[in-house]
Amino acid sequence: MKIKNSLIGAAALLSICLTGSAQIGRPFIHDPSTIMECEGKYYTFGTRGGGLISEDGWTWNEGGERPGGGAAPDVIKIGNRYLIAYGSTGGGLGGGHDGKINTMWNNTLDPKSPDFKYSEPIVVASSSNMEDNDAIDPGLLLDPTDGRLWCSYGTYFGFIRLVELDPKTGKRVDCEATDLLYRDGWYYLLGTHGTCCDGANSTYNIVVGRSKKVTGPYVDNMGRDMLKGGGKMVIAAGGRVNGPGHFGLIDLGDGVQKMSCHYEADLDQSGRSVLGIRPLLWKNGWPVAGDNFKEGTYEIESERRGYALELAVDFVRMPGGMRGMNRNNDEPIKPIPSQELADVIATWPKGNTRISIGDYMFRPHQKWTITAVPNVGGYLGAPFYKIVIAGTERALAATAAGELISVPKFSGDPEQLWQIDQLIDGTYRIMPKAIPNSKERLVLVSSGDSTPTLDKFDMNSDNSKWNFRAH
Repeated sequence: MKIKNSLIGAAALLSICLTGSAQIGRPFIHDPSTIMECEGKYYTFGTRGGGLISEDGWTWNEGGERPGGGAAPDVIKIGNRYLIAYGSTGGGLGGGHDGKINTMWNNTLDPKSPDFKYSEPIVVASSSNMEDNDAIDPGLLLDPTDGRLWCSYGTYFGFIRLVELDPKTGKRVDCEATDLLYRDGWYYLLGTHGTCCDGANSTYNIVVGRSKKVTGPYVDNMGRDMLKGGGKMVIAAGGRVNGPGHFGLIDLGDGVQKMSCHYEADLDQSGRSVLGIRPLLWKNGWPVAGDNFKEGTYEIESERRGYALELAVDFVRMPGGMRGMNRNNDEPIKPIPSQELADVIATWPKGNTRISIGDYMFRPHQKWTITAVPNVGGYLGAPFYKIVIAGTERALAATAAGELISVPKFSGDPEQLWQIDQLIDGTYRIMPKAIPNSKERLVLVSSGDSTPTLDKFDMNSDNSKWNFRAH
C-alpha cells in the first residue's frame, strides 16, 4: 500500500531498504513509517496503529504506540518534537478512496516517558468525492534549503499530491499573510501563496476566495475551497518585479481603489524587496490587480459614446476622393499613406486651442502622448502626467472657468499636470492637479457627445469615464 516518492528523501528510503534480509525479533509491521531515533531507541509506526521499538536497530519488537488507527504513517523530528502524519480511511479502509491525512505531535516517542502525550489530530488534506487522488500514504519532508515542511500523499489510485504544512503547528499552509474584504454581500479572503524570501526566485502570488459568511468556507471562482488548494489569482509576477505578497486595500472613494503589496524582488533595484501599489479592479464580482498607467501615445476615448478627445481644428481631407461607384476595379492596388502631423500642423491655430470630441479617425489632432513629469511630485501610487498632441508641445490644460484648452507649449504649471486613476470597472478618471484660482476637484467629463469639460466626478455616469486606446 505504501508508495513513497522522491520527496521522502534518501534517509527514509534507507530506513526501509538497508538490507535484503528481515530484521530479527518480531518485526511484523505493514506500511512502516520512517524510522526515528528517540532517547537512544528506534521507533517505526504502521497501519492500524501501534508500532515497533528497537534498542539497537536490529532486533525489533512490538511496543510503539500511535493512536488514531488509519494507515501508512510517517514521522519527522522538528526541533525537540515529533510530527506524525497518517491516513484515516482511504485506500479501501472502510472509506473507499475518500481519505484524510491527519497530523499530530508528541514530545517523545517513548510510551514510558512522563512527557509522552499526543496532541489532537488535525486534518490537513482529504480526497472526499475525488476521482484523481486517494488521501493516504503521507510522506513528510523538511526542506533543508529553506526550512519549509511538505507532505506528499496518494497511491496508485490517481495522482500524487503535495501540500505545505506549518512546521510549528503541523497545520496545512496553502496561504499566508491573509486579509479580509467585504463587498456586495460577500466576504473575500486574500492570501499570499507560494514561496517567499528567495529574491528573484520567490514564487509569491496573491489569491482570493469568497464566502457569504465571514467564517467561511471560502471558495474560488470554480467553487474550489481555499483549504483544498483553491484560490483565484489577484496578482502574480509581471514586468521586472516578482513575488507580490501581503495584500492591503486603500479605498479612495469615488470608484478608486488601490492595493498595496510588496514585491519579493525588483530586478531593476538589485533584486530588493519593494513596496508596490496597483489599481484594484472588480470583474464579475472578483478583485484583480489593475495596471499602473504606462506612458505612450493614445486615443483618449469617452466611455459615453466611444468618441475621441481631439483638438478643435479644421478637418483636413486626405487625397483620393470617393471610391466605389463607377471606378475601375482593375486599377493597381496600393496603400494610402496615413495623414501625418506635417500635413496639417500649418492649418492649426498658433495660440490656445479649444478641445472637442469626435469620431476617431487616427488623425494627428486625435493622438495624445502621455508621459510622467519629473520633480513635480505625484499622488498615491503614480506620478503626475503631461498630455500633449503627439509630436508637439501642445499641452492639455484646465482653465479658471473649468474648461479645457490646448496651450502651445507645456510649462509644467499645475493646471497642465494630470492625475490618471484606473477605476474599479477598468475605465479611467482624468483629473487636473489644480484649477487656476479654485480649490474644486473637478475631472474631465463628456457633457455631450462632442463637448468635453470639467465637472464633479460621478461614478454612476459614463460621462466621467475614459479609456486609453493604443492604435
